[in-house]
Amino acid sequence: MIEVLSLQLLLGFAVGGIAAEAEDPEVLAPITVTGQRVANLQPASTYDSMATALRYDPQVNLQARGLPEGQADVTVRGGLFENTGFRIGAVTVFDPQTGHYAVEIPLDPAMLTAPDVLTDFDNGLNAFNASVATVNYGFSPITSGGSFSAGIGSDDLLYGTIRVSRSKELSDRRTVAATFSVSGSRGDGTLPYGDHEFKRFSGHVQLAGEGGETNFALGYHDKFTGWPGMYTGFASLPETDDIKLGLAMVDHQWSNERGWLEVGAAYRWLEDDYDFDRRTVESGQPGSFEHETRSFSAGLAGKQSGLGLDWYFSGQFSADRLVRSTDLTNGDFNSRSYLTLSLAPGREWLMDNGNVIAARAGLRLDLSNRDEDALMPLASISLEQSVDSGINQYALEFSRTSQLPGYTALNSPPRGLFGGNPDLGREYANTVTLSFAHENAAWWVRTAVFHRRDDNLVDWTYLQDAPFVRQANPVDVRVNGFEGLAGWHSRVLNVVGGYTWLDKDADYGSAMVDASYYALNYARHRLTLALVWQPADSVDVRWDNEYRRQQENSLRSSGDNAYITSLSLSWLVLPDPGIRLSVVADNLTDSDFQEFPGTPPMGRQISMGIGIDW
Repeated sequence: MIEVLSLQLLLGFAVGGIAAEAEDPEVLAPITVTGQRVANLQPASTYDSMATALRYDPQVNLQARGLPEGQADVTVRGGLFENTGFRIGAVTVFDPQTGHYAVEIPLDPAMLTAPDVLTDFDNGLNAFNASVATVNYGFSPITSGGSFSAGIGSDDLLYGTIRVSRSKELSDRRTVAATFSVSGSRGDGTLPYGDHEFKRFSGHVQLAGEGGETNFALGYHDKFTGWPGMYTGFASLPETDDIKLGLAMVDHQWSNERGWLEVGAAYRWLEDDYDFDRRTVESGQPGSFEHETRSFSAGLAGKQSGLGLDWYFSGQFSADRLVRSTDLTNGDFNSRSYLTLSLAPGREWLMDNGNVIAARAGLRLDLSNRDEDALMPLASISLEQSVDSGINQYALEFSRTSQLPGYTALNSPPRGLFGGNPDLGREYANTVTLSFAHENAAWWVRTAVFHRRDDNLVDWTYLQDAPFVRQANPVDVRVNGFEGLAGWHSRVLNVVGGYTWLDKDADYGSAMVDASYYALNYARHRLTLALVWQPADSVDVRWDNEYRRQQENSLRSSGDNAYITSLSLSWLVLPDPGIRLSVVADNLTDSDFQEFPGTPPMGRQISMGIGIDW
């Protein structure tokens, strides 16, 4: 039975923001209005990854354990790390073991478009096992050329990336292109036992023609990350996480006068070896925390016109398996299949005064062979209004979404370092959002007021009587929030700012809980500001800022307020070939704020690099 609990108002996306113009973010290229809302796309501590562009995104709260490219959780609008999905083309690539690895995608970010955060109706229509938001990517067009970048930095940092691309036009007006990228990085980190060693290989082949495009992508990375108190929150424990991950994808899209259609498939495998104390010798027995998972997904999405309506649809089938594990052995199953289907007809009305009213309404069906099924409603209505200063858009949307917990929550022993619960079931989120957006040639703004009710949300909690145990417990949470974003640009300066306010009310039922590691670890107030200043064609100054007032948490030993900033300077020494020198500094204020309670943060990191484009 579908229980409609709230209505949702949504802010339509205004075109705008800051984005990198060139494919190589490591050379700190100029940015244009294509959706990127942060200034620095190259970190100071390693090569860039999918996490880099999300660090200061005004809609995304990226919570890092040490360097963000090492291990990080992605949350949106006060959700948890498993509530945000990552979609490439038509397929959401997810990790069945734990959402901590959701952003572990072994592709060079230059192969993909800037991230687009889907919330509200758009997330309800397109999400797979992500109840709050989906970070959406497309494949970037490939052009002939290449780049090389390398750098050194504090704490014995050494990193480098090389990219080579080739494009050729065929006789039938189609274009075939390919790009290949290799990256490597190592360093000692800003804390003892905070070292890392990363390797990444990725390739992308693209076949494009009139009305259609096919993309093939392969990626592999081997990441060793050390950080004290990484997952436990006890800084005395020198923890490590060693991940080997492979990904293969295919995606095809085409369009005609009636609409568009995109289909895709992905295969992902992960081997994970986590140690809570690197000073001990593993035995391969319980407590070694070694896991291996496999997953396959196939998806589609599109829009077609017929019968006087526009038909929006999306769907994904996934099957996964926990191949082996030393510790995830206490659940009811080691494999699971999922099916999600969404259909929402819509229509637009052009009014006599030139305004446009659009409405969409439909259903979402979530199925699984291991859990209860869910049929959920989606609805949206918006008004677009032309005014003297630009375009206004008002929107109201409602969505009900669901997702299932991962194997770490389901199959971990009920007592131990990470206490699991095999009885955890389907999680639900009901969201209502009211929004307004304005856009013109020089600036844009959008705001949203939202309420979300999370039912049976899986949180990891702390009990003082059992200080060395994290327990997976369901919680009902009421989330109220405000989200505001704005951007302005001129010939030499681009500015994007954001502000988010959140308030939560949590009910853990009969569970014994003294503190929360995730659900109640959120910023009540968070402000971001990104500036890109180009005083000359050869000089870029990029500055990202974040200020937050965090909700109090008894596990946090640092303060609850923090100001974190990243600054970079680059100089184009020679335009042809493009030789650029750069200096990048992360956490310039050396903030000691613990993004995860008890886990020490990355300190100030500074690196110098050289980039060559051809």
